[in-house]
Amino acid sequence: MVLPADGHVHSEWSWDAPDGSMERTCARAVEIGLPAVAFTEHVDFTAWMVLAGDLDDHQHLQAFLTSDGTVAPPKFHLDGYLECVQRCRARFPSLRIITGVELGEPHWYGDEVARLLDAGQFDRVLGSLHCLPIGQRFSEPPYLYRHRPAAEVVRDYLAEIPRLIKSSDTFGVLAHIDYAIRYWPAQAGPFDPNAFEDEFRHALRVLADSGRALEVNTRGRLDPEIVRWWRDEGGEAVTFGSDAHSPAGLAHDFAVAVAMVEAQGFRPGRHPYDVWARSS
Repeated sequence: MVLPADGHVHSEWSWDAPDGSMERTCARAVEIGLPAVAFTEHVDFTAWMVLAGDLDDHQHLQAFLTSDGTVAPPKFHLDGYLECVQRCRARFPSLRIITGVELGEPHWYGDEVARLLDAGQFDRVLGSLHCLPIGQRFSEPPYLYRHRPAAEVVRDYLAEIPRLIKSSDTFGVLAHIDYAIRYWPAQAGPFDPNAFEDEFRHALRVLADSGRALEVNTRGRLDPEIVRWWRDEGGEAVTFGSDAHSPAGLAHDFAVAVAMVEAQGFRPGRHPYDVWARSS
């Protein structure tokens, strides 16, 4: 099997990837026969609330914890990132290295995003939703699940996705539409995507109408039903992303994801680094 490109990878240039390494990730890609890697580094502007103890298993985030109990992401170091890309392209000429960013909540930060994209000229731009409003502040799903019913959090998350798409044309791929599901609380019982079919279908229809691609993110395991709904609602293309934050996570579970996507009616393009398109 020829693996597809990994279109969602983080290196040391992502503020939340202390084990990231662009050079070692490239070496790993060559080792496993991956044709291309997109280093889509985090660019986040939203400061999000945490509770005491939330960062116990994420000590690297302590450096970004402010006095008011929020995690405030630092500025992205564009020049250093681009210099590192050039070094890796010179060292790994057989590997296609794609520049990119993962924009967190780009619909809320239009001016900041525009300045970055004008300066960077990236090959791959992902749009992501990590946070939702809670009162006058913001937080990620783990915090939200403690304060709201689980189903309400997922519905709020999926309702924000169309607003993200309609309010920002800066990205070409929607990353991890199932991000909130990663943190679904065990006490709420098994997650059933069919309970949210209408919400998923609406978000996917808006994405399809915008002409953009859906990412199959393998950090979790995207339910096949969601990919089927994507095709039903007119989705034309998918990409694959491991969301790796260290070299070991590169192309995680890609063989399983490829089989699932093929079963839902999508096929590879002419080149291994192309997006996968729906078959006729």
